[in-house]
Parts: sequence; structure tokens; C-alpha cells
Amino acid sequence: MLYAVLAVVILLPVALVVLSAFTTTPPRPGNISLTNLTLENFQTVFGPGTGQAAVNSVIVGAGASVLAILIGGFLAFVTARTNVRAKKFLYFVGLVPMFLPSYVGALAWAVLGGPNAGLINILARDLGLPQLIDIFNIGGLIFVLALYYAPYAFLLIHSSLSLMSPDLEEAARIHGAKPGAVVRKVTLPLALPAILGAAILIFVLTVENFPVSQIIGSAGGLDTLPTYIYRLMNSAPSRANEAAAVAITLVLIVLIVTMIQRRIVARRNYTTVAGKGMRLGVVGLGWFRLPALLIGLVYFTLSTVLPIAALLFITLHDSPYVGSVVEAFSEGRFSFEMFADTLTSELVLNATMNSVVVAIVAALVGTLLAFIVSYVVNRTKLPGKEGLGYISMLPLAVPSIVLGLGLLWTWLIMPLPVYGTLLVLMIAFVAAQMPQGYQGASSSILQVHADLEDSAVMHGASRWRAVAKITAPLLRVPLTSTFLLLLMLAMRELTVPLFLFTTDTRLISIVIFDDFENGILQRSAATSLVYCVVIFILAYFSQKFGAKQKND
Repeated sequence: MLYAVLAVVILLPVALVVLSAFTTTPPRPGNISLTNLTLENFQTVFGPGTGQAAVNSVIVGAGASVLAILIGGFLAFVTARTNVRAKKFLYFVGLVPMFLPSYVGALAWAVLGGPNAGLINILARDLGLPQLIDIFNIGGLIFVLALYYAPYAFLLIHSSLSLMSPDLEEAARIHGAKPGAVVRKVTLPLALPAILGAAILIFVLTVENFPVSQIIGSAGGLDTLPTYIYRLMNSAPSRANEAAAVAITLVLIVLIVTMIQRRIVARRNYTTVAGKGMRLGVVGLGWFRLPALLIGLVYFTLSTVLPIAALLFITLHDSPYVGSVVEAFSEGRFSFEMFADTLTSELVLNATMNSVVVAIVAALVGTLLAFIVSYVVNRTKLPGKEGLGYISMLPLAVPSIVLGLGLLWTWLIMPLPVYGTLLVLMIAFVAAQMPQGYQGASSSILQVHADLEDSAVMHGASRWRAVAKITAPLLRVPLTSTFLLLLMLAMRELTVPLFLFTTDTRLISIVIFDDFENGILQRSAATSLVYCVVIFILAYFSQKFGAKQKND
């Protein structure tokens, strides 16, 4: 039964993408055949367009990974291991960009850094200065992606530095090593698995990122593989089979980089975590305490303050056309009309409701399915159980735009009236987020000893009654955390539903993207602010609910 569910939700979409890459027609109801096989679709893969898009993707992924590691790693180090000023504030700075979806940040930086109409350049003209910035190029794309993926590096590296045993560092200091040498030769090498893990994660996420590449790259004539796939799908007529062939290229890049990372980490043993009661050494920054704080403030300004301020400015300005930033303030050309129109817009309200409903249901179903699969894999002796775990982790290696393409074809050919409803979006989110749900549920189940459950069975309880009465209550807190993670991921998702929504099933992320693509900039900015408020509210109540669960 579980194999059947995962096959339909995960395996079939991936299989249809592969099949489409080797056939002349895309999958359609009653039109799936193995007789029209061809390799012609791969001519597009080896063409100049795909080649340049692949090169751009690798450059963007590598550049964004390095810059994000530098930002996130610096903030992780100074907050975990130094006497930096305002440490709690800097920890907050490292996390807060996670609540601003990357495509909202990209939209804001398009408003800020456009070569002609960007607010920074308009302000420069007001002050008699030359053009300061052009965000619509490969450097701008790397910059924006790094800003909003640095928190992933921050979390992973901060956790590693916080759990690290201080014994080796202390030994180095005893033998005369200076603080800088200890950091370079002991601390950073021991944190290498976390650094490499963060780098590979960010590389994969940025290589497969579609909306930021579309918003920033398309204006500069820059294609990456996800935007190239999107253009092939939306061309007239649609070049879906060629898009599938290009999609396989994207999957192969992700798999190759992941394998390289695993081989590097496997060469050495990095286990240094000590028992309870360890005290981590604190690195004194000396004169660098204030500059370290200032660096954190610069990142906070670039990732959060300036983007939010830009969206507010565009939303409150009485016209979508801004001729002068200085005059706008001096002449009082601000109005709440666009906010009022957005908050009363039936399109925005329906999209917001759709997003909340889809996210909540997908998170609930995803957590339940992940728990069941994880339980079967980790607690039973059923034959073939390991395969369930491999299938559950498969979407991690399949870029979102590829999975979305496969899900489109899956629910067009399935004999169920699902396509065009919110249900197909819920299914898509469950599929896309299955790896995160499975990992969260598995780590939780492994923390609870099987003897507790077995004791109940020995006293006459059925296995599922023992699970419901003992295992599930003990896992209430971690499963709640898994649910909250899936909820936030679903609220932020844009790429997976890109090929699945209809006019009646728009999500708020789709509305923001469509408005920007169609030049409705003010409403896109206003909706982005509403979107951020909704995410903050969900995060706040999620945190309160999670804290209550822990206290209970």
C-alpha cells in the first residue's frame, strides 16, 4: 500500500519526465506509448542555449554557495564562539531572511537595483551621482541568492560549532598556538562536514531555483537551466519533450555534486562531540568586536531592511512610476490606497486563503505519511522496507521545476478529477517535501526505544494501538516540529505549483510572480508585504504552539 502511494506521488512523476525525454510527444490521457522513442530531444541538451544555461547555472550555484558560506559561516562563528557585541541580535540577523521568501527578496532587489528605474540609482541621480548598481546580471543573481540562502549555512555551521568538543582547541592553545591559528587549523577543519554540507545544500537549492533566476536573470537576458526549461514549456507550441531532456541534465548536475560531497566527507573522521558539561572556548575578538557587529548590520540591511523599505516605498507611492526619491518625500506623494486595494482584492484574498489551506493540509498529510513510512522502515521487519526510504528521499535529488513538470503530466493522465483543484497542489507539496518530513520523523522515531512499545504489545495491546497510545504521544513535540517545518516550506513554495495552478487555484506566491511578470509592480509589492506578514503570523503562532507542546 505504501509503495503504491509513493509510486503515484513520487515515482510516476519522475518516470514521466524521463519517458518524455525519450519520446516525441508529451504524456497525455490515452497517449502514453513506448513505440515513439527518439533521441532527438537531446539535441537541445547539446545545443548552445542549453550549454550556456548549464554553465550559468553552475557559475551561479558555485558563486552563491561560496558567498552564502562566507556570510552564514561568519555569523555562525561570531555568535557561537566569540565575544562579539550584541550576540543575540546577530543570531536573529542570521535567521530573519528565512522568513522573507527568496523571490520576494529578488523582487525587492529588482526594484532597488534596476539600472534605470531602480530606487538606488534614482536616489543617486537625485544627489548628482552616477549609476551605482545594476542587479540584472550574473553577479546580481549570485548576490541575491546568497543573501537569502546564507541562513541555511548559518544554521548548519552554528550547530556544528556549538556541539564541537573544545579539547582539541584547548590542546592547540596549550602548545602555543595563537587564537587565529587555532581557528584556521583546528576549528574550521573540524567544522568541514557542516561547511561542505551547507555548501552542497545551497548549491543544489540555488542551481534549481527558478523564480529568482527568472526575476533577476531574465531582465538581463541571462538563462539558467530552470528558466530555460520554463521557456521551453511556455513556447508556442510547447517544447515539452525537449524541456524534459534538459530537466534530466539538471538532475544529473545535482547528483554529481552530491556524490562529490559525500566522497570528500567520507575520507576522514570528524567525530569530536563530547559528553554533557563541556564548555566551549570563547575567542576574544579584541578590536574586531565592533567591526564584526557592523558586518552583521550590513547583512541585515541588505537582506531585510532595504528590501522591505523598497516594497513599502513602491506600495505607498501614489504612482507606479518614480521620478525622484527625494521629491516623493518632500512632496508627500504617499498613499495607502494600494494597500487598501490589495487587502480588499478578491484575487489576493482568495489566493491567501488557498495558500493557507493548501499549506496546512499538505503539512498534516505529509507529516502523517512521513511518520508511517518512517515507522515501517525503522521499526518493522517487512521485506523491501528500505526501498520506501529511498523513494521518500528521491525528491531531494529532483529539482522542483522538474518535479512540478512530472506532477503536471501525472495528474493529467490519472483517471481522477484532481487537476485544476487545490487537491493537486496539496499532493504536489506532499511529494516535494517528503524528504524533509521523512528525515524529521525518522530522527524522532529513533530516539524512542522500541521496548516501550513492545511491552504494551506483550500485555495484549495490538501493534497499532501501542503506536497510538505510546509512540505517537512520546513523539508529539518532534512531530509537531516536523509539521511546522512542512507548513513553512509549503507557504514559501512557488516552483512546484508553477505548472499546476489554474485561475481558481492561484496561490499568493503565484499572484506575486504573475503580477511582477505582467508589470503590475505596485500590487506585486503590496501583495509581497501581505505575504510576509502572513508568514510571520504563521511562524509566530507555530512557535507559540510548539513552546506549549514542549511545556506540556
